[in-house]
Amino acid sequence: MIHPTAIVDTKQLAPGCVVEEFASLGGEVALGEDVRVGAGARVLGLVRVDRAATIGPNAVLGRAGDSHVGISVGREVRIDANAIVLPGVTIGRGAVVEAGSVVDADVPAHAVVRGSPARIIGYVDTLPEPTEPDVLDPSDVDTATTTGVPGVVLYPVTTARDLRGSLAAIEFGDLPFVPRRIFTVYGVPNESVRGAHAHRMCAQLLFCMSGEVSCIADDGTNRQEFRLSGPEAGLYLPPMVWGMQYRYTSDAVLVVMAEHPYDPDDYVRDYEEFLKLVAADGSA
Repeated sequence: MIHPTAIVDTKQLAPGCVVEEFASLGGEVALGEDVRVGAGARVLGLVRVDRAATIGPNAVLGRAGDSHVGISVGREVRIDANAIVLPGVTIGRGAVVEAGSVVDADVPAHAVVRGSPARIIGYVDTLPEPTEPDVLDPSDVDTATTTGVPGVVLYPVTTARDLRGSLAAIEFGDLPFVPRRIFTVYGVPNESVRGAHAHRMCAQLLFCMSGEVSCIADDGTNRQEFRLSGPEAGLYLPPMVWGMQYRYTSDAVLVVMAEHPYDPDDYVRDYEEFLKLVAADGSA
């Protein structure tokens, strides 16, 4: 359905699209099934919008005449009113761009972004709400504890503290695997996202040795967010669970134990590919 006042200079509209009053579509714009473009929104240049995405009133995607640097909007994305998405940006499926935000960098799948420039403030469908992440109290984890994502487990770490300082220790025999590689992530700008991938075969165990960091675990169906705030517990991510880390404090030091040596072919870095692999595995 195209409102009579809308300006639509493209034929690449799939069935079910709605273009509301005074909206403008021009250039090489392509809309998937059931996409809704709000009143007064402008979608210009080389823009691809996947199915069931929503572009809010007066939002602006792209620039007129820009056919060299495109914008890709994933399925079921929600872009709220007055948001601006600049050329060259990819917005992953299910992400939310809050009202008035200016997006100048890629947005991971299911992320919620806000501000100018837009920064991640949470993730959709985490438990509980994205703005109130599940803050892990390490003192409550005294045995291996299952989570809302099957296979993802919190493991306790033995700690001791006295006048001489603090100590955290873990026996390798207590871990779900014997580590073959250990690496450290530190000095991360608060707005940056680390991880954003799954492993085909390699399991990992994450410990925040200093500061705090938020971790997302996503198996394609269930998604949960954890706030690691000390070395007293670690987060186990099995193979084929999508992991992301963000909201690092300036003093955060994340230590990652890996089951296998580094293998670039073990990484799944595209979320859409990850979902296809999970679906294929589930149907086997």
